[in-house]
Amino acid sequence: MTHTANFADIHPAARRLWAKSGDPAGHSLLAHMLDVAAVVEQLLCREPAATLAWTADVFGWPMENLGDLPRWLGWLVGQHDFGKATIGFQAKWPEGQTTDQAAGLNFPSRLLAADRHDLSSAVLLPQQPQRLSRALASAVAAHHGFHFDANQVNNGRLVAEPATWAQARQIMAEAYNTTLGQAPQQTQDGTPLSLSALNWLAGLTSVADWIGSNTDWFPPGERDDTLAGHHARARKLADQALDAIGWPQQSALLPDTATKHTTAELLGRMTGLTGITPRPLQQAAESLMESCVAPALLIVEAPMGEGKTELAFLAHLRLQAKLGHRGLYIGLPTQATGNAMFERTLQFLRAFHTSQPLDLQLAHGAAALDDRLVELRGVHGGEQGRGDAVQCSEWFSHKRRALISPYGVGTIDQALYATLNVKHHFVRLWGLTNRVVVLDEVHAYDSYTGGLIEALLRWLKALGCSVILMSATLPASRRNTLLSAWGVCEQSLPTLPYPRVLLASQGSVTGQHCPSRPQAPIALSGIDENLDTITQQVMQAWSGGGCIAVIVNTVDRAQQLYQRITQHIQQQRQDDNEAGPVLLFHARFPAEERTRLERTVLQLFGKTGQRPRRALLIATQVAEQSLDIDFDVLISDLAPVDLLLQRAGRLHRHTRERPLAHQQPRLIVAGLLAAGLPDLKRTGWASVYDAYVLGRTWAFAAQESLWTLPQDIDRLVQLVYGEEPLPADIDEPSRQYIEVEAFGEHRAEQQQMTQFAINAAIDAHAQPQNAYTGKPHGRETGEGLGADNRTRFGPESLTLIPVHVDGGLWRLHPDEPPLDPTLKPDATLARRLLNRQIKLSRKAVVKTLQTIEPPTGWAEHPWLRDLRVLPLQDGRWNHGSLCVQLDTTLGVVYSKTPSKENPL
Repeated sequence: MTHTANFADIHPAARRLWAKSGDPAGHSLLAHMLDVAAVVEQLLCREPAATLAWTADVFGWPMENLGDLPRWLGWLVGQHDFGKATIGFQAKWPEGQTTDQAAGLNFPSRLLAADRHDLSSAVLLPQQPQRLSRALASAVAAHHGFHFDANQVNNGRLVAEPATWAQARQIMAEAYNTTLGQAPQQTQDGTPLSLSALNWLAGLTSVADWIGSNTDWFPPGERDDTLAGHHARARKLADQALDAIGWPQQSALLPDTATKHTTAELLGRMTGLTGITPRPLQQAAESLMESCVAPALLIVEAPMGEGKTELAFLAHLRLQAKLGHRGLYIGLPTQATGNAMFERTLQFLRAFHTSQPLDLQLAHGAAALDDRLVELRGVHGGEQGRGDAVQCSEWFSHKRRALISPYGVGTIDQALYATLNVKHHFVRLWGLTNRVVVLDEVHAYDSYTGGLIEALLRWLKALGCSVILMSATLPASRRNTLLSAWGVCEQSLPTLPYPRVLLASQGSVTGQHCPSRPQAPIALSGIDENLDTITQQVMQAWSGGGCIAVIVNTVDRAQQLYQRITQHIQQQRQDDNEAGPVLLFHARFPAEERTRLERTVLQLFGKTGQRPRRALLIATQVAEQSLDIDFDVLISDLAPVDLLLQRAGRLHRHTRERPLAHQQPRLIVAGLLAAGLPDLKRTGWASVYDAYVLGRTWAFAAQESLWTLPQDIDRLVQLVYGEEPLPADIDEPSRQYIEVEAFGEHRAEQQQMTQFAINAAIDAHAQPQNAYTGKPHGRETGEGLGADNRTRFGPESLTLIPVHVDGGLWRLHPDEPPLDPTLKPDATLARRLLNRQIKLSRKAVVKTLQTIEPPTGWAEHPWLRDLRVLPLQDGRWNHGSLCVQLDTTLGVVYSKTPSKENPL
């Protein structure tokens, strides 16, 4: 049968095959393929030229024909649903099956079960006249979330299918190919495609299909008598859809060449201040980037408060202007640090926005709770003041899409999922391609997450990214492994004193040392780890006024200390009318309360906050990183030296008047007594931190009484994390424990975690046919059922919504009207429920509650379907001897209780 340009001339068996069900006739497969091809073309036309150049390179496409590349890629991607032209899929919609039968297509019952259209696409595309390679076919067929292996493809072949089906597919393929003007064409040089190229294609396919399948943007039906006319209309609809999403034409924040803008000018725009003098750290990085002509890795090692964040923004501006990078993603260790960085990034983008709105996403599990996103979402038109400079598109904010947006801030985990075989991991890879990616606090991870970061670096280099790694306390061995992941050999590294900046690009490494501001010496002393001793020390500091922080290693310890100290302060308040606020801040509060506490902490102790005459913060590790807060005196549990230095960086951080009693910064460490190492297992600290690193921290730090920062930072970090022998005068039992027992456990755990990371991560350099061998499908943490592919190695956690159960009625708060868990919540209630979420990791809680399905009403809601319920009676949930109590002041408290089960 001969193909013509008109729909009416196509044989009904090929024309009527449906892709989307619906009244009256659904949407035909041929029309849908042309729709998605159109989306690809228009989407790529909005991407920067550097992205297309990278794509041409990895696909072997001739640069002189770069303008034809979007059409070819659209032709490839549009075939993703070719497998819908099969018996098993076409039988899914009874009305569509009836139409097919009327056109002469039969439906043998033996083939009805073969209904995986994505797998059928992987099987059928290499068999068509264009003979798409198996690699390309598998990439576009993976649009439902996972790649197929060779066994799946071989087992998915259609057997004894009536010949009319193959004929219908051939007619449809010929019509599609002729419409898009594509002769059968593979990559130009015939070399095998890399895994990065194929995953980029898989990500593009998923994104284009999500857009092209939206019936609000692409109403069903043939939109013109001719196929070419339909495709032309689809391109216009695609542009309208991209506009509705908030997907602008990508352009550099500095439209002119970067050299036209001085560092001082750019810093002034970022801060809104005039007369700024760049810090030596920023000047050093600027100098290194002047000669950069290819994507680069920048490692910044400098103390707290030296302007590393501003340096990252500067680096993005320079590298984007030079290299055409698509945008920026900043990955932080925690949601709290991500929230704080989001505000700074928002201010940065507002200072440099182009003529069209920029999209900025907050990427972490609790992003939907952030009120700033509601304010930014859907702001268009320029009538809302600053709101038209930066927006937060709702489309990008859906799960797995946040990294598609050109600008984003969130947890490092969102980027690390790109390295794991979780659903649509390649969409994250597609979004990260040709970006500037900033990873902060890169010292703050164990060997497992560290191994995933190394895998991510290999991916980012393959995807044409520039990467900025920042740390105040980076061990030399860790720096070397990160550089090695970028392809730099250790022998080529320059020897530079701290602080330093290294730039690796095109196989070479350059670097500079940069002086930093002198800081007042910190008096270092140790006390007993007993809570009574810490309480006495706090009360002594409290009597001198000022802002005090206590950072302890566990939530239980923070709660107990808070109760003791508040009792002491209550006893003193009769004689003191200016007692000052006492705050407890940790991770076991419901989300809305934790957010409120975080904001209060920043208001009281931040650079521009309303600093009280006297205040106390009792916190866990949530307060030690990336929050710009400042204290007069700090008491800390013994922790690894890099974390102690991070905490010390919160002492006298800002220029301000200090109380007379706190003129010199003081760091008081519980457990840092020269008499002997604390019992790390009895205190529980060995379950929080590596006992070997804690032991070496104690051994070296207990010898000192004064730290001078930043000079001592690198010395101390390399001492503890290096191979320097322990001091000669420590007691023999402590030496034996550190060098024998703790060291043995340390080496074994490091080797195990490193191997776990190798087993879990997908290697960017692997051959495509072998890349997923031994990498089973997994879910993201907290998502549905099945095994986790995790970004952090530690106790399993569970996200819960605490509800008060009384006589079968459910309430969010005891004094509120009841809610019906069998009904799907409206948007207001769903948001309130999500605001109450809390993540717990106590083994008995996780083991028991994860097996209980969410209520039927929640299962229908995308925000709530993966959450579980913590059912409280009188504010408690009892399980065996464990009592879990939600206290309004203390958060979730664990205690022992007589065995008594609470009914659900």
